[in-house]
Amino acid sequence: MTLADFITSLSQETPPQGLTAYLQALWWDGKGNWQKAHDIIEHVDDDTAAWIHAYLHREEGDNGNARYWYARAGRKMPEVSLKEEWKMITGALSGN
Repeated sequence: MTLADFITSLSQETPPQGLTAYLQALWWDGKGNWQKAHDIIEHVDDDTAAWIHAYLHREEGDNGNARYWYARAGRKMPEVSLKEEWKMITGALSGN
């Protein structure tokens, strides 16, 4: 699925079939459902999940917690907008 297809799918009521937990979390966040995104990603324990978890806490405004998760992911907090970071993560995980 391309990033453009993923973004288009946000007009649907439910995420497309076959999405990884990472992309499901980003899909729900893209729909404006931060809590559902967080509920999905908090149960996955790897660097990619930590990156998404960091992004979600940055979006929440909890920069201290976000920094912790970026460190767990082996990344620094980016200086781009949240929208740009969402696209960056989604694009990386969707193969774009």
